[in-house]
Formats: sequence, C-alpha cells, structure tokens
Amino acid sequence: MIDWDSLRFFSAFARVGSLAAAARLLGVEHATVARRIAALETSLNMKLVDRRGHAYQLTEDGVRVSEYATQMESTSFALQRFAEGEESRVEGEVILSAPPAYLGTVVAKRLGTLRSTHPRLRLRLVGAKSTASLARKETDIAIAFSRPQEQNVIAKSLGTLAFFAHASQDYLARHTSDAFEFIGYDPSMAESVQQQWLLERLDDRPISVTSNDLRIQALAAAGHAGVVFLPGFLGREYGLVRVDMNDTPLELPLWLAFHEDLRGSQKIRVVLDFLMEGLTQAQGQ
Repeated sequence: MIDWDSLRFFSAFARVGSLAAAARLLGVEHATVARRIAALETSLNMKLVDRRGHAYQLTEDGVRVSEYATQMESTSFALQRFAEGEESRVEGEVILSAPPAYLGTVVAKRLGTLRSTHPRLRLRLVGAKSTASLARKETDIAIAFSRPQEQNVIAKSLGTLAFFAHASQDYLARHTSDAFEFIGYDPSMAESVQQQWLLERLDDRPISVTSNDLRIQALAAAGHAGVVFLPGFLGREYGLVRVDMNDTPLELPLWLAFHEDLRGSQKIRVVLDFLMEGLTQAQGQ
C-alpha cells in the first residue's frame, strides 16, 4: 500500500532538490523529510534516492515516481476546484504572478475597472522574478519572459516587449552622450537577459546605480541619476524620455500561461481577458 503522506514529503524533495529546502517548504526538520522518504521506499519496495553522505539524488525510479506525484497533485487541485463549484462563478481568489514592474503598471493600476465589474473577485498579485509553478498552484496565471515548461500548461505568446534607453530631461540637458552613466541590475540579477544585454553595450562606461527592482531603477532615472533601459510604458509612467543610443532595442518574448485544468473557469477567463487588454495597451506604448 502506498504511503500517501510520505509521497507528499518525497514530492516536495524532488521539486526543490534538497532535504533542507524541502524541510523549509514543509515546515519540518530535515530529518523528518529523510525519514518520510525512507518510509515511502519501503511502502513501494523501490529505491528512490541515492544517499551520498548528506546529499540525496533521485534514482531513475525516483524520477518516475516524482512525475506521478506531480500529476496527482494537479488532479487533486482540479478536484478541489470542482468540489468548490468554481467553474461557473466570477468570484473567489485568482493568483497572478508576473515580474513586479509589469504587475504594478499593467495590472495593479487598472484593477479598479475589474473590481467594479466583478466585486466578488479577489486578486492575489505575486511579484516574481522567476516563473511560479502553475502545476503546484503557486499561481493560477503567470506572465513571464520565457515559456513555462511544465506539463499540462496552456501558454500563449504575447509577442515581444521592447526595452529602450530612457533618462530624465534634466539629465540629458546636463550630460553629453559620452558622459552618460547607467542604471542597471545588482549582482543578484547578473544572469538576467536585460543585464547581460546592457553590459555588452557599456563600452567601459560606469553603472552608477544598481537595484534588483526595475521600478526602483526607473525612479532613480527620474531622479536624474543616469540612463536606464525600460519598456516604453514604464518610461512614460515616470516621465522619462527615450535616448537615442544608435542601437536596436532589447526585445524579450512575453508569455501568458495557465494550467489546462482552469480552461473552463469563468473567473480565470475574466482575468485573462483583462490581462490581454492591458498587455496589448502596454505593448502599444
């Protein structure tokens, strides 16, 4: 007989890749996670992990079992939504994850219209710099710069989002192009496409201000601290003007995704339509 509770612990370990991370996720001691994995191996009569000191690595059987566990979690979420009768009502909570700057400008600033039309709808907005899991219901809808690779996810391409150089009028009046300083991401975002693209174009010119948040970068540019690369809609929000850098803009693919189990949910459809309208407007600015 399958030890279902231990399967939950094993699934968390397989998802995050370490005993310590799984323990933090589940709110238990790492020894408890190890004990639960051993119990599951006993109940299945399978070796699910290779134990190398304190490090655990999935075996081939462990990988297959983790895939089944993910499918079971997805089915469980779908059953829960069905039992709660969510499919035909525009009420209850919808979780939306997106990069923080876009969530603020494209979504949060327009929520009054949506709320006035659907007052029983609740939005939980999660600013995320990486794609939240749709399969594990960390989010219901995700906006991201890369296509989610999870199974059973419906992903729609929204085209591309262009980043242009922006600065304040005051900064441009006081600096010639050869004296420009730049605003970019801090080391925590060093691997981001935007930061790599910027670094390739600096020609040894300095980055004067760094932040892990694009809106803070925009505010720094509005405070005359330098030149920043932003989507057009964000530059407009902060009263910045485009700077001619004799370069083509950075264009990032934009994706809108949700789990296929939510295809029939009316509240999801309402939020998707709202997002599509806002993102179309943002791309046109």
